[in-house]
Amino acid sequence: MTINQSGWRPEMGGGDEATQATFTGNRALMLEEPLLFEIGSADVTGVDFDESPQAPSRLGGMERKDPIGLPGLSEPEAVRHYTRLSRQNYAIDLGLFPLGSCTMKHNPRLNERMARLPGFADVHPLQPVDTVQGALEVIHQLAHWLVTLTGMDSVAMSPKAGAHGELCGILAIRAALEAKGEGHRKVILVPESAHGTNPATAAFAGFKVEDIPATAEGRVDLEALKARLGPDVAGVMITNPNTCGLFERDMRAISDAVHDAGGYVYCDGANFNAIVGRVRPGDLGVDAMHINLHKTFSTPHGGGGPGSGPVVFSAALTPFAPLPFVEKQGDRFALIEEETAGEHHAGSFGRMVAFHGQMGMFTRALSYILSHGADGLYQVSGDAVLNANYVLRQLEDVLDAPFGGSGPCMHEALFSDAGLAEGFTTLDVAKGLIDEGYHPMTMYFPLVVHGAMLIEPTETESKAALDQFIGALRSVAERAKAGDQALKGAPHFAPRRRLDETQAARKPVLRWKAPQPAAQAAE
Repeated sequence: MTINQSGWRPEMGGGDEATQATFTGNRALMLEEPLLFEIGSADVTGVDFDESPQAPSRLGGMERKDPIGLPGLSEPEAVRHYTRLSRQNYAIDLGLFPLGSCTMKHNPRLNERMARLPGFADVHPLQPVDTVQGALEVIHQLAHWLVTLTGMDSVAMSPKAGAHGELCGILAIRAALEAKGEGHRKVILVPESAHGTNPATAAFAGFKVEDIPATAEGRVDLEALKARLGPDVAGVMITNPNTCGLFERDMRAISDAVHDAGGYVYCDGANFNAIVGRVRPGDLGVDAMHINLHKTFSTPHGGGGPGSGPVVFSAALTPFAPLPFVEKQGDRFALIEEETAGEHHAGSFGRMVAFHGQMGMFTRALSYILSHGADGLYQVSGDAVLNANYVLRQLEDVLDAPFGGSGPCMHEALFSDAGLAEGFTTLDVAKGLIDEGYHPMTMYFPLVVHGAMLIEPTETESKAALDQFIGALRSVAERAKAGDQALKGAPHFAPRRRLDETQAARKPVLRWKAPQPAAQAAE
């Protein structure tokens, strides 16, 4: 007899019977948790205060006129509420996180221990430079290894994350063109297989974006790119490995063609985890590339941050890189916050942020690099590619792999919804995975594949973990191919059932309102 984690047995039937209501709304340890406003009352507080004596107001007429409306909760009530909510979140510490293009891998606890050391955890950006020499040395040493691993000339450490790093690189390209009197170059070419933020970044920086098509095997069409190059082209934004999980074999030829036409090459480094320790982007002719420290070098990733996106530059763009940067001067480290008359940063386009980066991310990333060493980083990329290819080959008989015939993939396996039963989509497969206890894979991206399912297992998953995930996804895929109608109602065992996503997007309920008494509502 098969019993899954929810206690459902095959003979119990479909969704309604399998999710019969309980008095509490709980399903064993899957606790039902109402909103904080529904738990507490705005008429009480969680702590008893003595009446305070009246005192003249010093708010100058800015006093609050209406009740604040916050519910009063005791400490146990507040702790239990947020603990129960946390149990409804999926996390890398709970299981495999298959999001393609996101590199959701285990964060070694050694990194956390280092980031919490006194002097790192409590450092303040406005401290005098003489009191933060250790922190500046960490930034300087991390910068050295990022330049070494990428084969580039310099690095800007201040960008906060991937898209911020993209903007940093594009602004440096714009400054370089203007310095040469070529500000008329206003076109950025973006291949179809690039990351979705690339065209948005180029447009934000004032450039016109034009697409470059992909070949039938999912790579940049080199001849189409060459045909479009001209005196109005500022450069190309390319992702390598690309979002189809494939290495751009013509990368050096692409760079040479762009350079010969007077443009620059920006490489999206979000997928650097697939090539770290093996390929140096500088050797491929890249002029600028951001590195997601929170992806490649395994710092916490999720919940909107914290992120860190240092940008490495070629010698051609180094003079235009942003401020500030750390420089070793004899036995001390200095934070250079103004352009120098010399070659380094002489034409800097300015600042990206007020300060100089994410100290916690720097500490974690340097810990990761030093603890792995050159051989360890080499193995990281190798294992990431091995795991993705294992997923690809284990599932290609049950899910369509549009580029499976193009040879091995890199760090992520790409599937489509071709072959599912009529009326069944990628969304149904994703919702079925939730019932299996997994966060869904990346859906409908990249756009070059209809109904895309992009899976990145990373190098930190064991074969046993991959086999369990593959088995779960195979089971859901087979149900979708067989037209199992119960799958259309999935997830059945999550805290919430499937939403009407169109209505949720068009008419979101963003504010809680207290329910009206029945008599008042009837009026």
